[in-house]
Amino acid sequence: MPWPDWLEPPDNTLLERLRALRLVLFDVDGVLTTGALFYGDDGQEYKAFHSRDGQGMKMLRQSGVELGILTGRTSSVVALRAANLGIAHVIQGADDKLAACQQLLAQLGLPFEALAFVGDDIVDLPVMRRAGLAATVADAHPLVRQAAHWQSRLGGGQGAARELCELIMAAQGRLDEQLEPYRQ
Repeated sequence: MPWPDWLEPPDNTLLERLRALRLVLFDVDGVLTTGALFYGDDGQEYKAFHSRDGQGMKMLRQSGVELGILTGRTSSVVALRAANLGIAHVIQGADDKLAACQQLLAQLGLPFEALAFVGDDIVDLPVMRRAGLAATVADAHPLVRQAAHWQSRLGGGQGAARELCELIMAAQGRLDEQLEPYRQ
C-alpha cells in the first residue's frame, strides 16, 4: 500500500523508531482526554474519551503492538476504558512514571527502544527521554513538545492517539490489513 495521504511521511530516523515499537504506553489526562477534569456533586469523576482514538488503539493492538496506560492519577473510569479497549497493561497512581515503566518493560522483556510513550506534561519527560519513540499531542506543554520525536496534529482527547496508531501501523506495514475490512 502506498503511504496514506492523511499521514505525514516520516523521515528515515523516525521510520526506524516506529518500526522497532512493540509497546505503546499512553498517559491519560491531556493525551487520551483533553485534560479537563469533571467532577459531579457526589465526587464522581468523569472523563471524555474520543471514539476514534479507541478504534485506532484496537487496530494497533490487533496488528501485534501491545498497549498500556501509564498515569499518575487513579480513576475507575480509566480502568473501564482500558478494559473496553482490551488494554492489558494499566498502571495508575504512578508517582514515579519512569520506575513504573522500567518495571513493566522488565516484566515484558522489552528494551526502551521498543517503547513509545505518549505524554503531554512535564511529569512525562523522564519516560519520554528514555523511550524509543517519545510522542506528544499538539497542545502539550512546550518542554514536552521540544523533547518529542513526534507530535500529533490534533490535541489530546481529539484524535491524537489515532494519528499515532495509524502512523505506527503504516510504518510497520500493517495499516492496510487493519483498514481492509472497512473498505468492502
